[in-house]
Amino acid sequence: MTELRNVEADLTRFRFRVLVATVLVLLAFALLLARLVYLQVFRYDDLKEQAESNRTAIVPIVPNRGLILDRNGIVLASNYSAYTLEVTPSRIADLERTLDELSQVLEISVRDRKRLRKLLEESKSFESLPIRTRLSDEEVAKFAANRFRFPGIEIKARLFRSYPFGELASHVIGYIGRINQEEKAHIDESEDEANYQGTSYIGKLGVEQNYEARLHGITGVEAVETSAAGRAMRRLSSQPATPGDTVVLTIDIKLQKLVEDLFGDRRGALVAIDPKSGEVLAFVSKPTFDPNLFVDGIDADNWQELNDSPDKPLLNRALRSSYSPGSTYKPFMALAALQTGKRTPQQTISDPGYFLLGGHRFRDDKEGGHGTVDMYRSIVASCDTYYYILANDLGVDVIHDQMQPLGFGELTGIDIQGEVRGLLPSQEWKRNLNRNKSAEQRKWYAGETVSLGIGQGQNNFTMLQLALATATLANDGVKMKPHLVRELVDAVTRTRSVVGQAEGERLSLKPENIAFIKNAMVGVNLEGTSATSFRNAPYTSAGKTGTAQVVQIKQNEKYNAARVDELHRDNALFIAFAPAESPRVALAMVVENVGFGAQFAAPIARRVMDYVLQGQYPSEEDIEAVQKGQAPTPIGTPRVSADLAWPPKP
Repeated sequence: MTELRNVEADLTRFRFRVLVATVLVLLAFALLLARLVYLQVFRYDDLKEQAESNRTAIVPIVPNRGLILDRNGIVLASNYSAYTLEVTPSRIADLERTLDELSQVLEISVRDRKRLRKLLEESKSFESLPIRTRLSDEEVAKFAANRFRFPGIEIKARLFRSYPFGELASHVIGYIGRINQEEKAHIDESEDEANYQGTSYIGKLGVEQNYEARLHGITGVEAVETSAAGRAMRRLSSQPATPGDTVVLTIDIKLQKLVEDLFGDRRGALVAIDPKSGEVLAFVSKPTFDPNLFVDGIDADNWQELNDSPDKPLLNRALRSSYSPGSTYKPFMALAALQTGKRTPQQTISDPGYFLLGGHRFRDDKEGGHGTVDMYRSIVASCDTYYYILANDLGVDVIHDQMQPLGFGELTGIDIQGEVRGLLPSQEWKRNLNRNKSAEQRKWYAGETVSLGIGQGQNNFTMLQLALATATLANDGVKMKPHLVRELVDAVTRTRSVVGQAEGERLSLKPENIAFIKNAMVGVNLEGTSATSFRNAPYTSAGKTGTAQVVQIKQNEKYNAARVDELHRDNALFIAFAPAESPRVALAMVVENVGFGAQFAAPIARRVMDYVLQGQYPSEEDIEAVQKGQAPTPIGTPRVSADLAWPPKP
C-alpha cells in the first residue's frame, strides 16, 4: 500500500524551522554585537584600566627619612641600605617547618625566631616581616640559588635607621619601630594613608615621634610593566620620593656626652637651657638605652632586660619623673615672699634649729640652728627654719598662685611627647582629690604647708619645670618656651625654618626682687653650700643646692644613709645659671639616692658651666672623681675639648 505524503505540509514545516533557526542565529549575533558595543563603548575606560592594571603594577617608593643633627651639625640619626630576608606568613602553611629548612641555607638564630614571633603578634599575616637583616652579599647569593624552595620568603633591599652614638641622648632622639596595628588604623583614618604605602616604620619616641611628619618625607610611585608571573619587565613611569627634612636640634651632643659621663652609673636627670632663647642645650636622663635595638624590632630578651630593670632605662626622667625639689625651691619661696610683701630682705628670724607647730617639731638641717637669719643668709646657708615659718605665713594657696606662673605644676609645652604635669598643691587640689571622702580628709592642714617651704611635702616637679623656672629667674622674669629643635631644613629647597618663639612671656615680677634673689644665689656659689665646687671659677655663677627626702623619717629621728636601702636614700639636687650678669645657661638636675646636693650634684653643674662658658672639658680623672662624689684637687682641672677623640665610636 503506497503511503501518501503531504509535500506542501512538509515544506511549510521546513520553512518554519529555517525561519526559527535564522531568527535564533540573528538574535545570537545581535546579542554578541550588543555585548561587543557594551564592552567596547560603554565599558571601554573601565576595561582599559583593568587591562593596564593587569599589565602594570604601581609600586610605592619609600622616601629617605630625614637626618637628625645636633646644633653643631653632628649627625645623630641617619640611614643606610641593606638586604633583608623577609617572610609573608599568609603564604606559608607551616612557618616553623619552613624556618627549620631555611636555617640549613642561612643562619637563623634563636633570637631571630623570638623577634619574628613578637612581630607576628603585632602585625597582620599578609604583611612582610623580617627574619634576618643586614645580609651579606654571600648570604644573598646563597639564598637566591635556593629561592625556588621557599615560596613566601624573599630578599628585599630596605633602608634602615642608624643611631651612630648608640645610647647617647636616646631619650631626646627617640627611635623608630615597625608600625603596629593601632598605628596602622590611625594612619588609615588620616590624610596620610597614601603617604605611608610601602612604609613599615614610624617614629616611636622623642624627636623621631614628634617630628614624624617632617622626617618621613613624601612617598613616590613607580609604574612597572609586569609579566604573567608578576615579574617586573620594564619601568613605564616614575614619580620620585621626596626625602624627609633634616631636623637640627638645640642639643650640643658633646655637652650631652659630658653630662652622661659625669653621671656614670647613677640614676638621675639634668636639663640645661639657654635662658634667652629657650633652647635646650642638654637633656639628660640616666640610665639610657640603645635605640638601635628597636630598629629591626626588639627581641624578647633585650625587651625583658630593659623593661624589668630596676633602674628603668626606658623612663625619661627629665620629662616624665617628678621629684621633691628640696632646698632648690627656697629662692622661689623667697621671691614669693618679696612679691607678696610678706618679707623684706632685712627682716630676720631667730633659728633655734627647729620650728614648732601644734606640738610637731620641724627640724632644721643644722643642729642648734643658724642663729639670726635674714633672707640673704637663709638662701646662702639654706636655713630650713626660715622657710618653715615663711610657708606657714604665706599659706598653701598663696604659694600655689606665686609658683604657677614660673611653670611649677604646669606643662612647659616642650616639643616632645609624654611630659607630666607634676604637682603644685593647693586646697582646691586636695578637695578634688578626696571629693568622695570625709570633710576631714578633704581639709588642708597648716602642718602640710610647712613642709612645702623647703621643697618637700606634696611638691613634685620635673627637672624640666625646675630648669624652666631657673631660666626664667636668670632671664629677669621673661619665660621662654623650652624647645629641642632649633631649625628644620627643607629636603628639596634647602631653606631653613627656625623653630621657637621670638618673644617670651614677661612675668609680673619686680626687677629689684629678681635682682636680690639672683645676688643671693651668687652668694651660694661664692660662700655658701656649693662654694667648694665653684672655687676659682673664672666667671660668676649663681646656684642653689638641694637634698630631698625620698621617704619620710620619723619625727626627731636623724637620717642615716647607711641604715637606709639605696632606693630610699635622699636625692641630690642643684639649680644654677651663669654668667650671673648675663646668663647663657641655666640648669636643674637631680642625682637619685646619693645624698647631699653639694657633694653629688653641684660638681656636675660646675663642669657644665666650664664647658659652655670656657669650652673646657674635664680630664678622665676629674670625671671619675665626680662620679664618686669626691672633690678632685684642684677643683675642675680641665682640658680643652679639642684634645678629645671626637666623635666617639658608634
